[in-house]
Amino acid sequence: MARLLVVDDDPEIRASLAEVLAYDDHVVEVARDGLEAQRILERSDFDIVLCDVRMPGKDGMELLSWARQYKPDTEFIMLSGHATIETAVAATKMGAFDFMEKPLDLPRLEILIRNAAEKRKLVSENKTLTQRAFRVRDLLGISPAIQRIREMIDRIAPLDTRVLITGPSGSGKELVARWIHLKSPRSKNPFVDMNCAAIPPELIESELFGHEKGAFTHAIKQHIGRFEEAHGGTLFLDEIGDMAPSAQAKVLRIIEEGKLRRVGGEKDIPVNVRLIAATNKNLQQEIAAGRFREDLYHRLSVVVIEVPPLRERREDIPILAEAFLKEIVSEYNMPPKTFTPAALQELTLHEWQGNVRELRNAVERLAIFADKVITPADVQRYVPSSAATESSSLPAFLETPNIETFLDQMEREYLLHHLRKHGFNVSRTAEALGMQRTALHSRMKRLGIHRSDYA
Repeated sequence: MARLLVVDDDPEIRASLAEVLAYDDHVVEVARDGLEAQRILERSDFDIVLCDVRMPGKDGMELLSWARQYKPDTEFIMLSGHATIETAVAATKMGAFDFMEKPLDLPRLEILIRNAAEKRKLVSENKTLTQRAFRVRDLLGISPAIQRIREMIDRIAPLDTRVLITGPSGSGKELVARWIHLKSPRSKNPFVDMNCAAIPPELIESELFGHEKGAFTHAIKQHIGRFEEAHGGTLFLDEIGDMAPSAQAKVLRIIEEGKLRRVGGEKDIPVNVRLIAATNKNLQQEIAAGRFREDLYHRLSVVVIEVPPLRERREDIPILAEAFLKEIVSEYNMPPKTFTPAALQELTLHEWQGNVRELRNAVERLAIFADKVITPADVQRYVPSSAATESSSLPAFLETPNIETFLDQMEREYLLHHLRKHGFNVSRTAEALGMQRTALHSRMKRLGIHRSDYA
């Protein structure tokens, strides 16, 4: 049994295919054109799409092209009454599973569906095993910000360029780093992560670069550091804004020279790592305060990926909540549970100061204590409001030295919100805000908003 979507502008073909396929125990939905199919695919997952090539509006090839980007695991079988070899080849190159001419040979179609479903199952199982091995889940969401992050990952993953990931705690920075590694040529080699904020300053150099026996008190044997562990793979330095200045200088040297020296060592050791760093701090402010090296910042920030807080992409909350619920009930061997639409809407009203991490904890609590169907009352009972947290942080924000600085901060956050919303497209943002593009550019310059810092 497979979950199928039939897309055809001919109502008789839609109806007859749906009837025949449902008789074979498949779950079938229909769409009259590519636009309707896209809307259905955006809200639901299907194993296979049976798609006519020629349709008004968005045709089958356009839908296939869109799905390769946003629904890459869904198999497509293209159907056409005006088939040509060129069309069949083009569809196959774009990723279609197969191509059939009309009128359809139903026994052959059933074989194709069975084979496509088997392929999807094998791909899904392989993906699950790979993700378990790397402790990584899908980067879920339909918000423009998440779509843009996925596009950036696809673009930069094959390269060895250094990446700086910014965003608040719990927003998913490590997940982005793991996907960059997983999609890179280094994916079969180690992914080594280190939280710089969790290592005492006196030990961070030993952790990063290793040490020789007797290098200091308690150094009773040789220790291999994280850089050497990651040789040939990727080193992820989380919360790099908390790294000690002495270690910053040595990291800069490794970037420049491609070699390190263990603490207490006398020889240089070549290392080949891809460096990805992350921080929840404003490194420009840290540089101004003398706590972070500007030269290291420029070395790390070849590409900057900003992961926004969850409250700025509320449309992703229902998708994340349902995925977490499915994951948690499977992990704990619980009976299946579901959210009501109203319960999902209730979750979107929270501020989620702890971001995705807080949301997952909340869903785990709901999975444990709520009944089979999770309602808004369950959310209100088991998910505490962020209002107290929000109000407790407000006075600190109001401690801004003067009203001009306060207003600049407010304006900067306002513009950043709308720029992120429109994928940092200045023209579209200016149009949405009802202002001239040049005026928006001027405000961005005055407030220190540089597109390159968020691209």
